[in-house]
Amino acid sequence: MEKLKQRWGLKHNYQIVLIILVFSINGSFAAYIAKPFTELIGLNYESTSPWLFWPVRIILIFIIYQITLPIVGFFFGQFNFFWNFFTKKILIRMGFKRFFREF
Repeated sequence: MEKLKQRWGLKHNYQIVLIILVFSINGSFAAYIAKPFTELIGLNYESTSPWLFWPVRIILIFIIYQITLPIVGFFFGQFNFFWNFFTKKILIRMGFKRFFREF
């Protein structure tokens, strides 16, 4: 636990528990929310080829996960952790670096 606290810059053990809880809740939430989005764009498990359905569904889950991670983290008091360590890094890798210049 001490290595995680040091690596992630945390002060208390309960923060690790909250962060792991946010990861698990957000993963389930993203998968749950992706179902209506796949139906909205016209992809249905029964009528669509699995070779198309599953890659699109996984990409949707990934995008939804990245968007909702700081939101779910906010509700658990860990917004700054998720914004700085995960979402911000993903957005920079996607080419939004100019929006995150640090002075």
